[in-house]
Amino acid sequence: MSAFRLQQVKGHILPENKIATMAGSPSPLTTHVLNTAMGVPGSNMSLSLHRQDPLTKAWNLITTGITNDDGRCPGLITTQLFTSGVYKLHFETAQYWGSRGEASFYPYVEIVFTINEPGQKYHIPLLLSRFSYSTYRGS
Repeated sequence: MSAFRLQQVKGHILPENKIATMAGSPSPLTTHVLNTAMGVPGSNMSLSLHRQDPLTKAWNLITTGITNDDGRCPGLITTQLFTSGVYKLHFETAQYWGSRGEASFYPYVEIVFTINEPGQKYHIPLLLSRFSYSTYRGS
C-alpha cells in the first residue's frame, strides 16, 4: 500500500483521532462524504444546509461549509436551531471532482430528508463516485 494511501486512511484506523473529531462537534446533524472511487474521504467539498419553509415551500439557507480532511463538516446546526421540518444538504460534487482533474456526471447532489424528532442525532453520509452516489440515515 502506498504511503499516500496510508496517510489518507490513518484517520479511520486510529480511534483517538475519531474520538477527537466527534467530540468537537455537538451538532445533532452530521454528514460524512466518502469518495468510494478512490477509497478516501471526500475532503474539501463545499456544501450547504437548508430548511424548507412549511408555508411557501421555499428553501432557506442555514449554513455553508467545507468538508475537512476526514470528509466531515462538524457544527452544521445547533441543537437550538434544529427543529422539526424538511431539510436538504446540497453538495458541490462537480467542483469537488473538477479540483481533482475529473469530470462528474452529477453537478451537485441534494439529499432531502424529514426531521420529526429533533432531539435525536441524525447522520447523513454521502458515498460518492463520479457516476454514482448513495446515502442512508446513519447513527
